[in-house]
Amino acid sequence: MKTQALMDTFDSLGLTQYQQDKVFPGGVNGRAIIVNAGADKENRLAVTSPIDGEKIADFNCASSADVADTVEKAQQAFQYWRTVPAPKRGDLVRLIALVVRERKQALAALITLEMGKTVQESLGEVQEWIDIAEFAVGLSRQLYGLTIATERPEHRMMEQWHPLGPVGVISAFNFPMAVWAWNSMLGLVCGDPVIWKPSEKTPLCALACQQVVMEALARSEFNKIPEAENLSHILVGDKHIGQALARHPGLPLISATGSVPMGKAVAQTVGARLGRHLLELGGNNAMIVAPSAELSLAIRAIVFSAVGTTGQRCTSLRRLLVHESLFDQVCEKVTHAYQQVSIGDPRDENNIIGPLIDEAALQAMTHAIEKARQQGGTVITGGERVNKGGSGGFYVKPCLIKIDLDAPVVKAETFAPILYLDQYSDLQEALTKHNNVPQGLSSAIFTESSREAELFLSAIGSDCGIANVNIGTSGAEIGGAFGGEKETGGGRESGSDAWKNYMRRSTNTINYGKDLPLAQGIKFDI
Repeated sequence: MKTQALMDTFDSLGLTQYQQDKVFPGGVNGRAIIVNAGADKENRLAVTSPIDGEKIADFNCASSADVADTVEKAQQAFQYWRTVPAPKRGDLVRLIALVVRERKQALAALITLEMGKTVQESLGEVQEWIDIAEFAVGLSRQLYGLTIATERPEHRMMEQWHPLGPVGVISAFNFPMAVWAWNSMLGLVCGDPVIWKPSEKTPLCALACQQVVMEALARSEFNKIPEAENLSHILVGDKHIGQALARHPGLPLISATGSVPMGKAVAQTVGARLGRHLLELGGNNAMIVAPSAELSLAIRAIVFSAVGTTGQRCTSLRRLLVHESLFDQVCEKVTHAYQQVSIGDPRDENNIIGPLIDEAALQAMTHAIEKARQQGGTVITGGERVNKGGSGGFYVKPCLIKIDLDAPVVKAETFAPILYLDQYSDLQEALTKHNNVPQGLSSAIFTESSREAELFLSAIGSDCGIANVNIGTSGAEIGGAFGGEKETGGGRESGSDAWKNYMRRSTNTINYGKDLPLAQGIKFDI
């Protein structure tokens, strides 16, 4: 049944059908990826579905030679692509969005199969790709610089933004298409080829994305231009491929999404060669429920933010601070909601919680729950593994734990549906606990008080890159810059002026007079 599902999905995507000894085009280094074929077991990657733990594919992994060859090809493509006017580059991205719209259902089905998201969440992720592509198309006519006042007569000072160069993208399993799309759609419009090292847990999604780009290129005016074929690359492999990308001096920017330890390693490697890095790392997101909160809204937001994607979003709600006057009531309502949620095969639209990605995620969740107990926490509900018809998938009940939010276990992000609850008596106390973690990605407050809302959003309020009022911590739109502070990495992707990450700034001064006045009034006569 799994094999047939893959065959149907790949056929819908225009990929070669999933069969023994068949090849998939447009894969590693732009060449074919062999799936379920070959005898070399030393450099192969097995892919399993979290739905039932079944193996669904084998991949030949990239090598260090592939990395060097791919960067060289991307650099050659850059020499051409940077000369193409930005609106023309935007037209390619427009075609990509068109192909994605045509393949939306199949792309979402592949995300569900390989990553384990529910159908609705997978469709939402594909829609994010469409949204960022359309944003990038509009941006292609707005890559603006400033005209700046100058102190010198008959002079003009301005800034321009130019293409930066090939961009390396390292992404995580939880958003196997959207995070790459944030980077690649903007990168392509800004004039940069993209080399992508996807999570080794979701390479099939990456292959489908590459196929979409290749199909859009085939429909475009660039289909006869050899350099255009090298605008997008995939390198499938483990962390060693990511490290090789980070080290390579031919990649002026590395955009990395994943854990804090991974981000620190990338930053150190890229920094050693004075390259740029854009980091989107861990989140340990909190919500404050104030006395005036509209509880019907707050409870829905709490549950979706905490259990959506089985707690495997960087913006998942992990810490809940409730005013003491509402604490028992909120605990009761959230507990009831947790006990009602349907858990199971994410392809069944009646289920709203699918599996954890793998056994390591289950072990991390189990370990965190035990540590919370040792540190004075009380499990209110959940945390157990659920046996879904003998499936090998790692299904769990979402867990609520009452604990002091200053406990050490709460300071570390566990990528699973664990929600820690605590109460507070005044807002300043809540803000102190809210900010007292190493991460700083997303945050929220539910309140009907404009003073509390404005304080939360102020410089002395939430210290996160995303701060919301009366909505949850997850589900950011692409129009705003996405990212956070502290150990979250400080990067910004997606909307607003995040495009500037993918370009270099040039400040220009033009003298249209016949004198040569110097800045700061310096006299230099010869």
